[in-house]
Amino acid sequence: MFLEKLDWRYATKKMDPSKPVAEETVAKIVHAVRMAPTSSGVQPFELFVVRNAELREKLKDAAFGQSQLTDGSHLLVFAAWDNYSEERIDSVLQQVQQERGENEGMVAYYQRLKEMYLPRSQQENFEHASRQAYIALGFALAAAAELGVDSTPMEGFDPAKFDDLLGLSARGLKSVVILPLGYRDAGNDWLVSMKKVRKPQETFVTEIA
Repeated sequence: MFLEKLDWRYATKKMDPSKPVAEETVAKIVHAVRMAPTSSGVQPFELFVVRNAELREKLKDAAFGQSQLTDGSHLLVFAAWDNYSEERIDSVLQQVQQERGENEGMVAYYQRLKEMYLPRSQQENFEHASRQAYIALGFALAAAAELGVDSTPMEGFDPAKFDDLLGLSARGLKSVVILPLGYRDAGNDWLVSMKKVRKPQETFVTEIA
């Protein structure tokens, strides 16, 4: 059951390097990321799936030595657009028209989107794009749990170093959040047997009838 899988998952601290995640399983998690909703369907981020061991070792150094990056078999890097532009929004509209057919209403909609986004500062637009990437991160976490794959969402890394190692700036991207994938090393993970702590529903949820 999906909710039981959410109870099962936790931010894995120690992964077993002898147990790689199968490529077909990773592909399902990537599909979940691609299917995640985003504001106006723009999908203003890209996903990097890093398998290369040498590169993951360098990225680990830029993530303060967190071993999940190399003990896991795959590293997902969510990289948001550094800004919105007319070209980027037009490319979204072009794909919509190609797949759904031309529609004057959609042309008008994306024109209004440009009028709203383009006058904003680059930082405001980057932050907006980053929030869309976090929605997709949630889908990745849920999909991994459903598939019995361990993962660890991380903000604890140096984005500038990640951007440099992955060549993101040249593509108009900035790293936002990362997600190592693997399988827990239950015998060496201090967190695995600890009770999951969450706020009680009565203090966390306000019911408005």
